[in-house]
Order: sequence, then structure tokens, then C-alpha cells
Amino acid sequence: MSGKVNGPNGSAGKSSGAHDRPDGAGSGGTSLSDALRPQEEAIDQNFAELDRALSELVDAAAMERAGQQTIAPASDGPPLPRMERPKAAHPGNRAPSPDGAASRDKIEPSFADEPRVAMREAGRAEGMITIEADRGPVAARRLPGDPAAPGSGSGGRIAGSDQGVFHKRLGPIDFAASLNAGITAIRRNLAVVMLFTVASNVLVLAIPIYLFQISDRVLTSRSLDTLVMLTGVIVGAVVLQAAFDAIRRFILMRTAVEFAAQLGAPVLSAAARAALQSNGREYQTLGDLQQVRTFLVSRTLLSFLDAPIAPLFVLAVFLIHPDLGFIVVGTAGMLLVLTILNQRATAAPFGEANASQVKANLHVESMSRNSQVINALAMIPEAVQIWGRDTANSLKLQVLAQDRNIVFAALSKGSRMLTQVGMLGWGAYLSIHGEITGGMVIAASIIAGRALAPIEGAIEGWSQYSQSRAAYGRIASLLRNSPLNLERLNLPKPEGRLDVERLLYVPQGTKRVVLNGISFALSPGDSLAVIGNSGAGKTTLGKMLVGSILPTSGNVRLDLMDLRNWDQRQFGENIGYLPQDVQLFPGTIKANIARMRDDATDAQVYEAAMLADVHEMIANLPHGYETVVAADGSPLSGGQKQRIALARAFFGNPRLVVLDEPNSNLDTTGDHALMRALRHARDHKITVITITQRPALLQSVDKILLLVNGTVALFGRRADVLQALEARGVNLDTGTGSIGHQHLQ
Repeated sequence: MSGKVNGPNGSAGKSSGAHDRPDGAGSGGTSLSDALRPQEEAIDQNFAELDRALSELVDAAAMERAGQQTIAPASDGPPLPRMERPKAAHPGNRAPSPDGAASRDKIEPSFADEPRVAMREAGRAEGMITIEADRGPVAARRLPGDPAAPGSGSGGRIAGSDQGVFHKRLGPIDFAASLNAGITAIRRNLAVVMLFTVASNVLVLAIPIYLFQISDRVLTSRSLDTLVMLTGVIVGAVVLQAAFDAIRRFILMRTAVEFAAQLGAPVLSAAARAALQSNGREYQTLGDLQQVRTFLVSRTLLSFLDAPIAPLFVLAVFLIHPDLGFIVVGTAGMLLVLTILNQRATAAPFGEANASQVKANLHVESMSRNSQVINALAMIPEAVQIWGRDTANSLKLQVLAQDRNIVFAALSKGSRMLTQVGMLGWGAYLSIHGEITGGMVIAASIIAGRALAPIEGAIEGWSQYSQSRAAYGRIASLLRNSPLNLERLNLPKPEGRLDVERLLYVPQGTKRVVLNGISFALSPGDSLAVIGNSGAGKTTLGKMLVGSILPTSGNVRLDLMDLRNWDQRQFGENIGYLPQDVQLFPGTIKANIARMRDDATDAQVYEAAMLADVHEMIANLPHGYETVVAADGSPLSGGQKQRIALARAFFGNPRLVVLDEPNSNLDTTGDHALMRALRHARDHKITVITITQRPALLQSVDKILLLVNGTVALFGRRADVLQALEARGVNLDTGTGSIGHQHLQ
């Protein structure tokens, strides 16, 4: 029934008049029920055959479980999908009609509330069953004479197929595991760093001990030997402390590099996938990764690592005198309160400042992509104004947060200095009363400063810590919520069968329905032209067919398997896509055609160029395939870029190719080359879907689909659809011109 044209309100039905029927019945007052009767009878026969095939498959499976050898029935055609039986347009049983076969070529109306999926009429394979996503891997039956036994590692084979592999469940990429590996590396290295931190902080006590001994022992005894010995020991301790401090910095530097190396590729992969549903802000997560890496080598982290050692210094002060110890504890408590207040006062402004800065960065990227338009239309002041608005808001919030942070940092620094003054004063008072010596007073002051330094450093670097914590939260959220974490299937190389079932698409954050109830089916090697007015949803449909956009509901199936269950790498290698907005990557033309793959051979590049009929154009360039293309596509023209992108779409012998306005920038020579490329694709049994506004391409396709306001108005063979359009008063000149401006409904 792939040759029928479906009209949502039966509007196309009147173009399928009695002249299509061999007996001439239906001329004059043929009713809608009489016109639909042969099609419904054909559907009943199809489902009867499917029921019989399913029964035979169940019986064969039962026999295999009983240990009997069963030979799989030969398949002389592609399998049919399992479909629920559609409701008849009119109730009641109808007798078979002798002209049922001929009526399959008629133009048949369909109704908007019951979208139908077109079924192809190729030979049916007996014993075939659709493998749904929730069925899991299905063991393939071994062919007679096949030496490969099940589970032997050589893979099962499909009866009647030479693919050599069958459905195999693949585990998810599991970005969460990559995140956990990065965190594990940080924790492992920080444990080593903590050992050197403890040793380094213990050796810091060498200076106050040295001052204490000089004041109370050397000066009183006037012993040069004691002075020399003390100096030698303390010099060794200081050198060792400096070495330990350098070692922990080396480890932290390598920890930061390891963290960035482990998460760089997963973050970029997850951002590229997540960008399909947003404006690309996920790419800013790479900046978040840099923020975390900077924090790992900062003084702020060292202050946090020194903080657990602070109680050791407080204990040392208590050993000198309890009064001095209580002064240090009181000051430490006050600094902790200041730290909490600082966090609460600066968290919100820093968060809003980061959000505004992300917007400004996205606008800069947009300016870089549209630099030619900005300069040509003298839009530089307006573009800078938009960027300046977001940047100014970010700077304003940063100043507010930094002002608050500076105030709390000044309070903490003043508190620490006053503490040292208080300790010296109270220590002198205790020394006057003979409770401690003068050397103890100096040593206690130095140790107290060391105990309070980590808290003060944490307050000063709190903004960096706050930003790094928020950056890590965005990284973790991106990796853990990535769609790439879902399980996938490794499937045989597809033939190119495409089934679109009841697609509904409502963009996130809006209530506007872009696509509503889209259903159609294509056999391998079919070519389809999608036409319609601007805003009808053609480009959105094209993106959905290649998996760039996920439908709100409904399914897009390649060889019966939903696109969401395909392994993304395998799926991408078997499809081609030419977007409406052509973009090339910086590199050679050969690399762009090869999709930037290092393992691509020259033969594959040449085959794609020949299939797209661009080899001659490339050969006429100064450096041929080694011509270097810049990010903006220079030195190529718009038409040349489009033809290079067409060759990229045909690279790797894809089985499904979607072309969105492939001739929008082409001249007459390019149009002729495109026509030849479409004929080459037909000869290679490649399923091609062309989204176009030009009737000239309609002569190169088998079928036409008309979209009106996001719904299928007509779908069927080219001649039938053109006839239906002509019956509606839409006159198409298939030579040149555009159909986008015509009122299609």
C-alpha cells in the first residue's frame, strides 16, 4: 500500500476516481465505504498472514525446546513490523472483492484522528517476529551446515541473512563510572598529600622551638656548642619541611591533570549529546572542569588540608599555658562563625554572577559564528551591547560578592592579629609572675598564628571554593544524567527500512505542537521528498529522523529498532545527514568528507565523493582533497561547502540519508550533480529523504510527503501526490521555481 496518498480529511480521496478500477464501478455515486472496502480487506489478509507466521514461530520454538531439529523457513523478502490492527473506517464485515489488488494503487483518504502507518507489499518472511526494545537479546537459530555453534563466540546468524551478527545488548557508557574514577584518583592522591601535610606541619614547629631554646637556654648558658647543634638540627628540619611542601604541591598538580584527563572526553561527549536539547550551554562545562583543576592546585585547598592539623598547634599552646590556649580556641571559634557568615553572604551573588557570565560567553560564541553577518549589517554596536549587558550584570554581582568576602577576610585577619597581640600581652603578664618564660611567650605567639592561618586562608579563598563546588556540581549532573548512560544494542548493518510511528513533538518549555501524529514507512532504497510551507515542521522532522531531536512521543525505527536503542556510533556510521545550515570543520576537505576519522581510507573518501558526484569539483581546487578549510568554510563558496557536506553525508556507504534543502546554495551545475547523486543513491539501494522547496527535485524521488502545520496532509507515490495536489489547485512547475510560498493544506 506504499503507493497510496493519505489525506487527513479524505480530501485526496476524490482524486482516486473510478478510472483506477478495472470494472468501472464507483463512477458516479461511489460511497466512501465502497472505496475503502478493498483496502480493509487487504489489511485483513495481511494480519491473517502475520498471525499464521507468528503461530508457526511459536510452534518452531516449542519444538526446539523439546530437542527437535528445526530448519528456519526461508525468507524471500524483508520482515514486516508487528502492528496493532487498525480500526476500520466503517463497522461491519465485507465480502472479498476481485478488484482488491488493483485498488492498492488508488489514492486513499485517511483521517486525522486515526493516522495510519504505510505497509510495504514486498514478500513476507515466515516465522519473523519484531524485536522490541524491551525483549532483550534474542538467540539466533543456526543454519543447517553452519559450523558455528551457539555460544561459540563467532556470533549467531539470522536465517536468510549474511550479516553474521544478531542483536546484542551493550552496556551503557556509564559516565558516572568515569566521574567516580576521577574522584577516586583525587581521594587516593589526597591521602598521600595528607601524609606529607602532617609531616610538614610538624616540622613547622621547629622555628618556635628554636626561638624558645635560643631565648631560654643559649642566651642564659652562653654555650656556642648548644647554639651550633640547635642551628644544625633546625636547618635540617626547615629544609625537610620545604621539601615535603614541594612534594605535596607536585602531587596536587598531577592530581589536577589526572582529573582533567579522565573527565575531559566524557564531559565533552556528554555536553555534545546534551546540547541537542538546549542552546549549547553544556559546552561551558569544559570551563567548569578547568575551574576544578585550578582549585586543586590553589592555596585555598592547601589551607583546607592544613586545617585538620590546627588542633595539634592548639594543643601545643595549651601545653605552654592553658590561658593562652583558651585565647586561641576563642579566636578559632570566632573565625569559624565568620566563615559561615561569609559563605551565606556570598553564595547567591557568586551563583548569579556565574550564570550571567555563561550567557555572555554564549553570546561571544554566537558572535564568532556570525561575524560576517555582524560586520555586513553593521551590528557590532548592538552585539557588543547585548554582550556588555550580561557581562556588566556578572561583574556587578561579582563585585558585590567580593566586597562581602573582603569584609569578612579583613575581619578574620584583624582578629588573628589581635589574638597575637593579646597572647603577647597576656604572656608577658604571665612571665612577670614567673609562670612562663619569655621564650615560651614568643613560641606560643608563633604557634597560635600557625593554628589560625588555615581558617583565615579558607575565608580568603572561599569564593574560589564556592565557584569550584558549583562547577563540580554541574559536571556531576551532566555526566550522571547523560542519555549516553542508557543501555544500547549492537545490531546488524541496517538495510534502510524506516518506520515513523505517531510522532509528536512539543519543544521543551513551550506548548506549541510542531509535529503531530506523523506516520509513514519507507522500504530500503525508497526515496522520499518532504514538502510543505515554511514552518510546517520539515526541518524538525529531518532532525528527528537522524536522532538529533528526540520526539515527545512516538517512535522512529530503523530496520524495526527504535533509534534510541541503537548504539550511537553504529547508528551514525550507517546514516548520512546534510543539515540546512552547513558547517565544515577546520581541516582538509578529505578529513571533512571522512567525518574527521583517522581510520578512513582514501578509497572510502573517493567512493563518497563519486557517489555525491563532487570528485570533479574537488579535483579542480588548487590542492584537491588536501585543500584546507577554515572554520567559516573559506576558501569554499556556499555551494561548494554544500556539495562537500553532501559527500560527507554519503561517506561510509550509509543506508539512510537525510538531506535538508540540499540545493539551496547550488547553481545549475550543482543541481545536475545533485540529481546524479540521487540516482547513484537509488542504484545503491540507499534510502534517501530529501526536504526541499523546489519542485525540480520531485522528479528524482519515488514518493512525496506533504506536511501542513505539523501533520501529514498527503503521502504516497510521486505521480499520485502530484495528481492530488493538482486536484487541489496547486500547480507545480517541476522544472524550476519554489513551492514554499504556495498555500498547501
